[in-house]
Order: sequence, then C-alpha cells, then structure tokens
Amino acid sequence: MDYNGKGRGTMNEKRTAFAQRIEQNSKNYSPKDLFDLGTAEIMLTQLRENFGLDTLMTDRHGNILMTIGDFDGFKPDVVNKPGNKIRVKGRTVCHIYAKYDHVVQEKFDAVHRILDAYIKTLENYSEKSYLASEQAVYIEELEQQLERETAQAQYSGQNDPLTGVLNRNHFISQMKELAEREVVPTAAICVNINDWRFVDNNFGEEESDRLIVTVAEILKARAEENGLEHAVIGRVEGDVFNVLLPLTEEDEAKAYCDAIQQACDSFEDEKLAPSIAVGCVMRTNVEESFKNILSDAEYAMLENKFAIKNAPGYRERLEKGLKNA
Repeated sequence: MDYNGKGRGTMNEKRTAFAQRIEQNSKNYSPKDLFDLGTAEIMLTQLRENFGLDTLMTDRHGNILMTIGDFDGFKPDVVNKPGNKIRVKGRTVCHIYAKYDHVVQEKFDAVHRILDAYIKTLENYSEKSYLASEQAVYIEELEQQLERETAQAQYSGQNDPLTGVLNRNHFISQMKELAEREVVPTAAICVNINDWRFVDNNFGEEESDRLIVTVAEILKARAEENGLEHAVIGRVEGDVFNVLLPLTEEDEAKAYCDAIQQACDSFEDEKLAPSIAVGCVMRTNVEESFKNILSDAEYAMLENKFAIKNAPGYRERLEKGLKNA
C-alpha cells in the first residue's frame, strides 16, 4: 500500500492514545491507501457484465476514481446525494453510485444485495488495512521515541548536564580505558576557573553557570581547532576540568594549554572575565598511574594560579563587571 507517511501527525499526536488517533487519522487516507483500485474495478466490472449494474466511484470529495457503465452527464454530489458511502471509523473515504437501468427486474433485489455485500466487504477490508497501517506507524514512532530516550539516558549518564562534557564518573572510566590500552604519550591537564566564587557571589548562579559553560566551550573548541579530536574532557568538580590528550607530544599539549588560556583572556563580556589556571604533565610511561599524573598536574595548576592572580591587572579585569551590574 502506498502510505506516503499519512497519519504520522505532530509530536503531540504521537503522544495521543492509540484509540484516539485511530478515530482521528482516517481523514488522512484516500481510497488508494486502503484498497487496490484495480481489484475494485474488476469486481464492479463483473457486476456490469453479469447483471447490467452501472457503477461510479468517487473519493470523499467527489472526484471520480472510476466509471463502469453509462454515466454521461452525471455529476456526483457527495453532499446532497452521496450514494453508497464506504466508511472507516465513522469517516467516509469514498462513494459508490449505482444505476440499475440495465438490470432486469427479477434480479433487481439480488443485485442490490450483492452490491450491499460488496460494500460491506470493502468497508471491512479498508478498516483492517487502515488499522494495520496505523499500528505500523504507531509502533515505528514508539521505537523511535524509545531510541531517543535511550540515547538521552545514555548521554545523561555520561555527560555533565550543564556543559555537555564528560561527567566525573565517565571521565574516570575513559581514563581507565586509556590506562588499560597503555596509550602513551598522554598529556594530563588540570584546569581550574579562577575566582568562580567571585562571579557566583556578585552576579548570581545564572552568571556563574554561564562562566562554567563558557570555559567548557573553549576547552572543546580549542581541542577541535588544534586537531585533538581524541581529547577526553571532563568536568570533575564544580569549577575544575580535567583533560587528557592521548598520543600527544609535549609541545602540542603546551600549545593547547596556551590556546585555552589566551581564549579565556581575550573573551569580551559585560560581566564575565574568564580566567583559568592550567597545569599539564605528560604521561610517557605505562607504569605511571593517571591518578599520580593528575595530582602532579593539579600541583602545577596551583602554581600557575598563584602567578596569574598576582599578575598586574588581574583584579581590575575580574571586577570590571561590577561597573555594569
């Protein structure tokens, strides 16, 4: 059957109970969606050849689908003279007009019963076809919805809901996988947002969250721009990110660290003045634990933080947003 997506409806309709959609969607079907017009024409032709019954079929709007016999000058009026209606779930899908001019009198009643029986058969077949089609579409929609929900659940289980980078647990899982695969060299980077608490205290949670998201976007963007497509980026604490750069040389890792700090320093905003402290340590021996390497990276980050926060102009840039608050 040529379904062509009829009955799919909107997202709201997808949530509609199946019984309700069955009542609604039959209006979207034409006769060719419900039964084979060629087979119907053969049946009506046999009624013409065997009994002299002339028939004409239209769609619900009165457009002629087939004419068997003499209907010269006849114009269907499906509103005032609808003929025999073929209905599916209470909605008319087509009309059959019958002329008995060439039916012999003694066979009139019999032919009338045959036509009624055929119309009931056509209605039953159309309804079964309609239900089968709607069930198939409904099942497909449910499967697609389940796939989306499963993917969303998987994403939520692996990613930080605020930033979209890996959450702490999945970052650790990826770190363990790199250790098991003995991937070296790997750069381990600790990133901490400088004075996140200042933003939270002075501008509120919405702006402090925006600061975290801004830094996360910079970490992802600079990894992509530097060709580090295998970077593992995770938010491991409120204002702390860890980054692993597998199969990356020290000069590449340093270039990435410089790039993310420069991107934060050049960020222009009325309130936010992103600044990050960064520590980077290379893991070049498979015997070294990532835990110890990241601990060393954190220590290097703290040294970097001390230098940044004591640099000339740092405080003025940090507090510039207070003038616009």
